[in-house]
Order: sequence, then C-alpha cells, then structure tokens
Amino acid sequence: MTNPAIPGFILTSPDIDTVALIAHKHVYNGFGYDGENVSPALEWRGAPSGTKSFALTVHDPDAPTGSGWWHWVMVNIPVTTTALPQGAGNLETGKAPQGARQIATDFGEPGWGGPCPPKGDEPHRYVFTLHALGVEALDLPENATPALVGFNLHFNTLAKASFTARFGSK
Repeated sequence: MTNPAIPGFILTSPDIDTVALIAHKHVYNGFGYDGENVSPALEWRGAPSGTKSFALTVHDPDAPTGSGWWHWVMVNIPVTTTALPQGAGNLETGKAPQGARQIATDFGEPGWGGPCPPKGDEPHRYVFTLHALGVEALDLPENATPALVGFNLHFNTLAKASFTARFGSK
C-alpha cells in the first residue's frame, strides 16, 4: 500500500502549536525532565470512505538510537471517533476511546510518553500520524511492539494525516 495523503484528511491539536515548542505539560517526567507527561488533545476530519478504524503513532525520528523513538501508539480506535481528549494517552485517566488499545512504546509501557530529548540537543521533531485503516481492528499479540504495529499499518492504511511538533532544551 502507498498510504497516500488525502486532501481534506487532517490531524490537528488544540494543545500543540507547530511553530512553538511543545508545552511543559506534555513533556515526559524523567530522563532529566520534570514535565507533567499529559498527552495532548487531538482532532481529525476528512477520513476517506472505507475507513473502518484508526491508529495513532507519535515518533521522534531524531532520537539518538538509530531507529528513532516511539512516544505513543494507539490502535483500534473506533471509526466513530474524531478526537482524543487531553490525557487520553494517560492510562489512569480512562479517557481513551472504548475498544482502543495502547501499545508499549520505547519507554517500555503503553500510553503517552512525552518529549525528552537528551539535554543540549537541538529540538527534536515529534511526528504525530493518524492512520485511517481498512480494517476494524489490528489483530496484534499482547506483547506487540511499535515495529510490529508499523508492519500491520503498512498493509492496512488507506490514508495518513500528520503534523510535526518540536521540543528541545537547547
């Protein structure tokens, strides 16, 4: 699948200004940061016909790992969902849509893990991507990794909508 961008399929956030740095509220609490680690609210519209569910990924391609860093992976988001409230990525809030599943990120746990690039690095990019899927749910094992999710997204994505935000301490 080519996973094309579809005009009118748009992902935005009322909490993230893509020109300014990501706010402290959304920054990770760890790795030398004292952020609040609250996932930002997200909104979308214009999914293509045939969409049966959504998946969300947030990836830092600038992390010094050789493969980037997965900050949030949520799959099986019901097709009737058009927004995630602030805190939906924080498991203890219960704000994720019913039926959605959060996958363990590179922090080793499911749910939102906010920005936390190495101190002194230039600001890193955080790519928020919403995938419109042609299946109602991805059939993933309990211990699925972001890479396995990505493999499944490759074969089931009808279209993608994304934006990039930045955060760094330099």
